[in-house]
This record gives sequence, structure tokens and C-alpha cells, in this order.
Amino acid sequence: MAQRQLQVQKQEQTLKQTQNFSQQQLLQAHLVELPINQLVERINTEMDDNPALEPYSPDDENTATTDNFDDNGEDTAAEEDFATANEREERQSALDDALSNIGRDDEELPVYQGGNNAQEEREEMVYGESVSFYDQLKEQMGETDIDERQREIMEYLIGSLDDDGLLRKSTDSIADELSIYHGMDVTEDDVEQVLDILQEFDPPGIGGRSLQECLLLQIKRKPDSRLKLLMHEVISQHFGEFTKKHWDRIRNALSLSQLQTETLIGELRKLNPKPGASMGETMGRSMHQITPDFIIDTHDDGTVTFVLNNGDVPELHVSQSFADTLKEYQGNRANMSRQMKEALLYTKKKVDAAQGFIEAIKMRKRTLSATMQAIIHWQHRFFEDGDEASLRPMILKDIAEKTGLDISTISRVSNSKYAQTRWGTFPLRYFFNDSYVTESGEELSTRKIKAALRDIIETEDKRKPMSDDALREELEHMGYPIARRTVAKYREQLGIPIARLRK
Repeated sequence: MAQRQLQVQKQEQTLKQTQNFSQQQLLQAHLVELPINQLVERINTEMDDNPALEPYSPDDENTATTDNFDDNGEDTAAEEDFATANEREERQSALDDALSNIGRDDEELPVYQGGNNAQEEREEMVYGESVSFYDQLKEQMGETDIDERQREIMEYLIGSLDDDGLLRKSTDSIADELSIYHGMDVTEDDVEQVLDILQEFDPPGIGGRSLQECLLLQIKRKPDSRLKLLMHEVISQHFGEFTKKHWDRIRNALSLSQLQTETLIGELRKLNPKPGASMGETMGRSMHQITPDFIIDTHDDGTVTFVLNNGDVPELHVSQSFADTLKEYQGNRANMSRQMKEALLYTKKKVDAAQGFIEAIKMRKRTLSATMQAIIHWQHRFFEDGDEASLRPMILKDIAEKTGLDISTISRVSNSKYAQTRWGTFPLRYFFNDSYVTESGEELSTRKIKAALRDIIETEDKRKPMSDDALREELEHMGYPIARRTVAKYREQLGIPIARLRK
């Protein structure tokens, strides 16, 4: 009987350790994705929630000496010292108040949960201000009834979305990448099926492969009505006139009155061409005020260095009050009363949480540094000359292999960070680009091909714009032997209309 009880206790202890480790991993993954501004907010919230966590100050080491041997007198004490001492007293008071409220009955030892207010504040922080574009879609994926294989495809699709929330890659390219880089036997139909599910996520329009499909997805969600049918007909049958705002042609084609046309225009203007950008606003990141997470410097001799932008991120440590209290209780276990045992539980929980958070911050720094170092090594030439055409083909898997990190971690870093360079400030996703493999096996950067295509179109005779076939021939002369349909795809991705519309 005793042996059975021991086995049960051992199993419960092992389960608890596994759960804690998983929570630490989730915390690390969450902090890795946060840009610098949100990280500061997250740290401040954690310090408010956990009095055992506090910012490190150089004055902390000399506090005792200053208090005991200050021969300048009270009136000349530094303002900073008073503020530091005051904050320490407040934290000590919070600790004393919390400990005094523990152990008022003889029931079984409780597990301290931090109170309802603290829990509500944490939920508001995690799921409101700090949940990113990537995580919001991942949360919706977790609520969707799909198998593990579809889940992997879905995660890759989410990581492939542009900041606008559109999917610029073709489904056959994604199927190829999953097959080649992830060893998954995936067909284009498999990707299409999962994409259909993704396009049901919020906000409407997410996962559209073009502006037209994005708008049609939004119209599809609207209640059935005559107005909905008209909106669908405009976008599906008269999209060219819609983009050029030829409302008279649309009115004549649909046989509408002036009032009906104005109502239709008003509803069409409510559609969001960039659903991903609207999700970005909930992250607290202003599209007009970007704070770089990396500051990269290119020196005259060609060497490239970088530093992490720590901004207002404080250096953290465990509160000395909590550390001393924990040490005192642990050294007196033999004579502990029930109240002291409960106080020990509370103190240890807060200290462990503080230490875990500090370690997660350190892991974030190591992860970001390793990722940026690998990107600079891969795209060194771009950081030297700032020429977009110098960007080499580079995908998430390349950086994952170079750093030894998981591909999902690289995706989290690259989806939300910005780098300040000599040539401007860029999102990290800017440095990633696919490759095009020619029939001879040569690997070319799609970014480089698109840059060449854009240059050709910008310098063409506007009275006689070049057809896609003519563009293909010109690109082939420049050393980019790609198919005409590929030219058309890249032209569309650049937002450039066909030849007859470029006159």
C-alpha cells in the first residue's frame, strides 16, 4: 500500500514539472515575438503583478551603506535614493500585507493565485494589447477542428502571409516548399483545402491571394441581400472599372439609379483592402511610429555590426526582500507553523515566477541576437550596398538551420521586428525572399527578378507598353530566363497592371 502511494506521488510530481516546463516555453515564445515597445509594457505589467520582480539599480548594492553611513544628512539625500528607498518600502509593505493575509484558517495549504484583479489584468495584457497578428490567427487555428497534418500546413500558411494579411505566394509554391523543406507529402489541393479554412478566420479577407479575392471574401460574410449581390457582381465582373473608379460604367452595366449607385459605392468603400493591417493596430504598434528592434551599422571597411535596441527595458532581478524572506523560511523549516508554511508557498511561487521571467528575457536576447547574426551573414552584401537586388534567396528554414532554432521561432522573430540600417528601416521579413530555379538548375532570387522587372517597366515607352511576352524576352536577355506566366505573376505581385492599362 505504501509503495503504491509513493508511485502515485512520484507520478503527480513528474506531471507538475512537465507542466511548469511547458509554461516556461510558452512564456519564452511569447516574449520572443514582442517588439521592443510591447516588451516594455509586458515587463511593467509583470512587475505590477509580481512584487518579487523589480528593476535593478546600481544604488541597490550600496543601499545598506548609504543608510548607515550617510554623513551628508537627510536634507542633502539624493532624490533618486529617496525614490529607490520609497519603492523598496512599498514592495516590502506589499509583501508584509500579502503574508499577513495568508494562513488565517486551519484548512489545507492553498495555492496562491494572485487574486482576481491580478488575473484579470494579466488576461487583458496577454490577450488584448500583446497578442500579435501571428498569434491571433494561431488562436483561431487552435479553435478549429483540423487534424495535425492540416495544422502544420495552416501554420506555414499563416507564416507566409504579408503584413496586409494577403497570401502573395501561390499554393503550388507552398506545396513545393512543404514537400522540399519539411518532408511533407503535400499536394496543391491539400494546401487549397487548408487555405479555404484559413479564409474563414477573422478579420474577413484574411488569406486572400489578391485584392479581388480579399474583397470577395469580405462580401461573402455579409447577410444575404440585393446589395450583397450587387457588391459581388461589381468585384467579380467589373473589378477593372472598380479599381479605376469608373462608377458611371458600373451604374450603366448594372442598370442602377443614382441613389442606388451611391449606396453601393458607400458599402464598397467599407471593405478593407488590408485586413492584416487592421489586426496590427491591436498590437499597439503604430504604422507611423516604428521603433527598430535592431540597430545595424555598416562600417567603411565592409564589416557589419549590430546591437539590440533595449530602449526602456530595465534590467531585472529578484527583490531582496523576497529573497531574504525565502531564505529565512527555508532555514527554519523544522519549527514552521502553518502560517509560515503558507507564507513560504507564496514567497517561493513569486520568486520562482520572477526567476522564470528573467530567464525568459535572457532567452529572448539570445534568440534575437542569433537570428540577426545569421541574417546579416546571409545577406551581407545587401548591408554593404543597400541594393535590393543584392538580397540572396533566403527562407525561414535557412536561418533556422544556421541558428539551430526552430522554424516557428524564426517566424515569430521575423514577423514582428524591424531593423534600422544605413539604408533605412526594414521589417525583418524584407530580408527573406524565395528563389526561382531555372531549367539549368540555377537558383535566382525572386526579389532580384522583380526588381529587374520593375526597372524595365518604369523605363518602357508609355505609348507602347511591353506585353508579358516582351517582358519575358527582355528579362531573358538580362540573365533571368523565366516563363511568361511567371512574369505575369511577378507583375501582379508588384501591383503593375497589364500592358493596355499602362498607356
